[in-house]
Amino acid sequence: MDRLRLSELQVEAIAVAIENVADLEPVVGTVTSSTTRPNGLVVDRVRIPLGVVAMIFESRPNVVTDASALCIKSGNAVILKGGSDANHSNFALFSCVKDGLKKSGLPTDAVQLLSSDRAIVKELLLCDEDIDVVIPRGGEGLIRFVAENSKIPVLKHYKGVCHTYIHESADLERAIAVSVDGKLGRPSACNSTETILIDKNVAQEIVPLLVDKLTSLGCEVRADRNLTKFADNVTVAKNEFGTEYLAPIVNMRIVDDIDHAIRHIHQFGSDHTEAIVTESSEIAQYFVNRVGSSSVMINASTRFADGGELGLGAEIGISTTRLHAYGPMGLEGLTTKRFVIHGTGQVRG
Repeated sequence: MDRLRLSELQVEAIAVAIENVADLEPVVGTVTSSTTRPNGLVVDRVRIPLGVVAMIFESRPNVVTDASALCIKSGNAVILKGGSDANHSNFALFSCVKDGLKKSGLPTDAVQLLSSDRAIVKELLLCDEDIDVVIPRGGEGLIRFVAENSKIPVLKHYKGVCHTYIHESADLERAIAVSVDGKLGRPSACNSTETILIDKNVAQEIVPLLVDKLTSLGCEVRADRNLTKFADNVTVAKNEFGTEYLAPIVNMRIVDDIDHAIRHIHQFGSDHTEAIVTESSEIAQYFVNRVGSSSVMINASTRFADGGELGLGAEIGISTTRLHAYGPMGLEGLTTKRFVIHGTGQVRG
């Protein structure tokens, strides 16, 4: 319901996101590097559109406008396939997009919205000669279905099992603020914190305060047994550490040190987003160097793993595949680079 809701405030946010994308500098045709070879050839790397993008998504009617704005700005066409739960919202927003394209003198067929018939998806995923990339946004079930049935390259992330690690050097007030926002800023979002890891040297001091704050705001805390001696109002965790709740539920675990925290993240994480709270720049850099996730936050909430918050205007999705694009995808993620070579008659011989 949270994903589907379109209040006046949320409609205004959709409009602002489109304006932010419009204000971005163009990326198509930009030269990202240029070198001159010994034989005089000038070798440029130039950004070009991917081509035709297929967006398959659940709920999230703002995908219609975000994807349309980003694809048009980056020179791509986009085929949108939304779920039935947002069908009316999707088509209402799509009609606005079509009107905007027409008034701007752009081809109205550059953005297309398919009906919510599920049977279309399998057929769409076989159109590898007409579609260049598929980006699914939704639950893990949808994304795995797309990945397993597509003949087209897929940019995806299966789930967002995000962590916040509180180091022994952390400012405790800051640690509580970052952890609470990470979990409860918007629990239904994939960038919400699902597990809070706490260094054993500050557990006695911070655990009671953090648990009280979370539970007072309606959040259920599921913790390892070591943590229960510091707080009563928690549930003992069983096998939930790899779970993406998307709800006001959070795992909490005491770790021996930063390496223990990193091992936990490697075992249970999903390469989405991790955060560390620390007053040590050396510890922060150590964490960044050893955690391979697509976004790493230092003294900031995991909720900032979002295209709009990171200056991309909006995002078409988040990739954890490490190929071509990694993390929130904006205009650059919707382009690739080709070689353009300038010569003066050189031949290879």
